[in-house]
Amino acid sequence: MRVQVVEHDPIWKDAYRIEAARIAVVLGDLVVSVHDIGSTAIPKMFAKPIIDILLEVRDILRLDRETSALGGLGHEDMGEFGIPGRRYFRKNDAQGERTHHVHAFPQASAHVERHLAFRDYMVTHPEVARAYGALKRRLADDHPDDMDAYIDGKDTYVKEQERHALVWWSSRVDRP
Repeated sequence: MRVQVVEHDPIWKDAYRIEAARIAVVLGDLVVSVHDIGSTAIPKMFAKPIIDILLEVRDILRLDRETSALGGLGHEDMGEFGIPGRRYFRKNDAQGERTHHVHAFPQASAHVERHLAFRDYMVTHPEVARAYGALKRRLADDHPDDMDAYIDGKDTYVKEQERHALVWWSSRVDRP
């Protein structure tokens, strides 16, 4: 998979809304909430043009029994895919290009808070988001055909900012 990082595109918000609504319909009352996460959810952020969706569900084992519903929408079930307790799905378009990632967790999972804190921290700290976007562009330029090197190159920065985000998040009175 080629590493492509591009300027923010306002159509990403609509792409999220459309897919989130489709997911909510097919999974019904299993869904607690659906969130737009990842770099495509951060205004003006350079990002891989892949929509990341965070799906909070009432029962992760029930989701395991209903993966065919997401399969019917074109999402490939990848299981936990390296994060215990997560269910990960990916979707490609007709040309085989990745368009969506779905990260499903049980409601109230610490992973839900972690993702929302990181997203909201980036939105409210544009200087941090700009630095992250610049890092991603540099890594994509340096490793255009090596997704693992791209991901590894972001790891330290992401973990550091995630720590800041969680401290910031826990101090907020208006958090969801």
